Amino acid sequence: MSSGVAGSDWHARVLRAWQLAVLRFAVTSDDADRLSVMAIASQIDSLGSQQHSKSDFDFFRRTSAELCAAIVQPNELAPVLWQYVARIEDDRLKRAFAAAIGADRPTVSSNGNSRKRDRSLFRGLSPRGDQQL
Repeated sequence: MSSGVAGSDWHARVLRAWQLAVLRFAVTSDDADRLSVMAIASQIDSLGSQQHSKSDFDFFRRTSAELCAAIVQPNELAPVLWQYVARIEDDRLKRAFAAAIGADRPTVSSNGNSRKRDRSLFRGLSPRGDQQL
């Protein structure tokens, strides 16, 4: 196995640990879990700054701070949460995180067909245009 593959596997595990830490914070809202998210984010960012020769690489710290704030106040910062959910590749983790934040966003069916209306449900009712206000 080449060192590039081993390094890639290690990076994937660290990213997974960060995602699981974010999930844990979403479940507990505990300050210790928030600090864990931020510690892992700092570790990932320090790896990025070594690879890109930038000392100011802060993507994961910034994203973690936004996510933690959105988890605490989900109604005000919901788009941040939905962007994060969209980025999660693992379906089980995606569903678990959506459940943890109380997501009730309707899902779009994958087959592309819209639901057919049951026309018999409205049988016997007059059309809306005939109503007087």
